[in-house]
This record gives sequence, structure tokens and C-alpha cells, in this order.
Amino acid sequence: MATQIFMALGMNQTLGMASTGEGLQVLSPRHLRYHETWISGGNGMHFLVTGGAGYIGSHTVRALLQQGHSTTVLDDFSTGHRWATQGQAVIEVDLKDLGALRTALAGTTFDGVFHFAAKSLVAESNREPQLYYQNNVDGTAHLLTVALENGWNRCVLSSTAAVYGNPITDTLGEAHPKNPISVYGQTKLAMEHLLERTCADHPFSAVCLRYFNAAGAASDASLGEAHDPETHLIPTALKAAAGTGKPLTIFGDDYPTADGTCIRDYIHVEDLANAHLHAMNYLADHQGFIACNLGNGVGFSVKAVLAACEQAVGATIDYSIGARRKGDPATLVADATRAKDVLDWQPTHTTIEAIVASAWVWERTWEIHEDRRG
Repeated sequence: MATQIFMALGMNQTLGMASTGEGLQVLSPRHLRYHETWISGGNGMHFLVTGGAGYIGSHTVRALLQQGHSTTVLDDFSTGHRWATQGQAVIEVDLKDLGALRTALAGTTFDGVFHFAAKSLVAESNREPQLYYQNNVDGTAHLLTVALENGWNRCVLSSTAAVYGNPITDTLGEAHPKNPISVYGQTKLAMEHLLERTCADHPFSAVCLRYFNAAGAASDASLGEAHDPETHLIPTALKAAAGTGKPLTIFGDDYPTADGTCIRDYIHVEDLANAHLHAMNYLADHQGFIACNLGNGVGFSVKAVLAACEQAVGATIDYSIGARRKGDPATLVADATRAKDVLDWQPTHTTIEAIVASAWVWERTWEIHEDRRG
């Protein structure tokens, strides 16, 4: 079933909603009429997408456009790409600068905010903690300040499984203890806490989406991973195969797993984008704060991912074995039951071969676009 978004600013006031007394908002007759109008082809919504020039943000913009919506991309382009904004309106501003942010967004109206903008390199975060707290936490505080000032009251936050830290169970549900071991994970958890408190103190609602390993590319190869530096396994392996990247290193082959390498849950970026639309749709009918894991619920070892990469490229990919990386758990797999039950979301790219195949098409396309490199 195609995702539909029918959220409006001030839904409780403008459409009329009744409370169950348990935090759940039920549709009133006026809301039902609006819902029917939207489903039958009403006007599209307009959303602010922070970090919309980045990997997952740009795929979410694409998904919104496919559903007939429009977006404004807010990005400082420190890591994002102008070509990834897909012809949408762009506001170039640094979230750390509250004054500039206020000026840039003064008087604007959005039907909701998708907040992706954040720094996300684990090793860098541990070297430069001040930078990560300033960018991720202060930036989110500034965004929420401006949102409240302008009357926007819906937000979907991009978070991460890094908030959990070392797992104590084979699969991680949302109730798993949160003990992040990287500064990156600590700042994402702080962003979640800030958003949750904002929802408690103001007429504001949010869904926090905790990703596991995002991978893959758009089905038409128009978008994909373009990080610098590239640290993710799949693009690193594919670049090594194409001769455009560094040699591949597998960090540790002595873990207590079947083949000795780490096991991770990979989720296709288009499934992630679709989950964001489902989350915003959820906020049309619900108030408050909720966090949901996003993953396939199935783990793939590093060597299994490598085998899928070799199948996609039709050749052997050379690699070396390096030492374990500090803080890498043996297994990290999502329990995404809540997202399926609450958001009515389900991943559609469920094999590692399908995920890798889309990434390989993108990698070959990427290499012929000189205007997209550098």
C-alpha cells in the first residue's frame, strides 16, 4: 500500500480530535473528511528536511516528491551535495547559528520537519567531542526553538542504534538499555532526550527512528552513498572492486560467530525513507513522543556481505584482515516489531543481495558523473 501523508499544522485545533485519555488521539468526523479528501488526491504537503542533501535525507526527499509533496532542504553542505537536492528549494544555513537560522526561517510554514542534519562519524566524534555536541545537540536545540516559535509541531528525527551501546541481547528492542560507547551515540541520545522533553512541555509531537546499517541506493540510480571519507562496508567493498577506493580491510575474524566476522542488520535506504513517511503519517493521528527501531531483523556477517558484493560485481574482491575495532560488538540486529506494528511499516528489500545490487548500479553510475564527484 502506497504511503500517504495527511498531516497538518495544529491538527488538534484545525481538524478536531478526541483523546482516549491514554495519549492516543482518535479521528473526529472532521478529520475523517480531511483524510478522505487527502487519500482521493488532495493537495500535497510541504516539509522542511534538514540534512536533505545527505544520503538518507535526499532519499526521503525523493520519496516525498514521489508522493506528490514538496520540500525545502536545509543544509550547510559540509557533507551534503547540491546535486542531491533534486531541484527543491534550498536554505543554506548552519544550525549552530541560532540567529542565522531564525532569520532564514522567519515566517515560514511547514507541515512537518524531517531532521537528518547531524555529524555521524564514530571515530571523528571520539576525537572531537565538542564539535559533535555543538553540531548535533546544540543544532537540534536551535531547530526546535525556531520550530516552536513558528508553530511547527511535528518532527521525525533521524537517530541510530548507536544509542544502545554494547548489546546484552542478540536482537535489540527499544527497551534495551541505552549506554552509548561513542560520542556520536551520546549526542544522538541527547537529541532524543531533548525532543522527548519538548514533546512533554509543548504541543509538539515526534517520532524518533533508530537506524541500524543503512545501505543501498535509489532504484533508478539517481541517488546513493557519496561519503568522504567512506567508512561503510558495502560501498568500501564495491569501490575496492571498481579500483576507485582503498583496499578492503575486514576488522577482526575471531568473533564468536559462524565465520568469525561481525554480524550486522542492513536496511535498504529506500525502506528507511519510506519509514519516515509512515512516521510522519503516524503523527497525523497521535501526540507525544515515540522511538522505533528500523532494521530487517536479520543479521549478515561481514563475509556474507562481501560474498554478495562479489556476486554483484562478478569478481573476487581482495581483502586483508585487520585488528578488531574498539567497541565493535559481535552481533547487532534490530527488533523492528514496534515500527511494523505502530507505524504500519515493513521493509521490502530483505536480502543482502538485493541491497548490494542497487549499491553496485549506483557505484557504476556514480563513476561516470564527473559533476557529482569532488
